Amino acid sequence: MRKYEVMYIIRTDIEQEVVQAAVEKFQGIISNGGEITKHDVLGKRRLAYEIKKFRDGHYVLVNFTAEPAVVAELERVMKISDEVIRYLITQDVA
Repeated sequence: MRKYEVMYIIRTDIEQEVVQAAVEKFQGIISNGGEITKHDVLGKRRLAYEIKKFRDGHYVLVNFTAEPAVVAELERVMKISDEVIRYLITQDVA
C-alpha cells in the first residue's frame, strides 16, 4: 500500500449538511480498501483566483494509505461530483 495525500475544495453556495455528506462520501471511498491516517477540514477560505465563478471554498486535506485502484476510484468520483470545485491527489514520498 502506498501513501497518498488529497486536497479538495468544496463549493460554498451549498448547505453545511451537503458539505458534510460529500466529506463522508469521500472518506467512505478511501476506507473501502485504504486507511485514513489524517483528516483535516480546514474550513472556508478565500481562493487565490476565481474558479468556476467561486471566490471561496471549503478546503479539506486527507492523508491516507491505499492501493492505486482506490485512488483511481476516488479520482473518478471527484471528477463527476458537483460539490467539488478542484482536487489534487499526490503520492506522499516522505
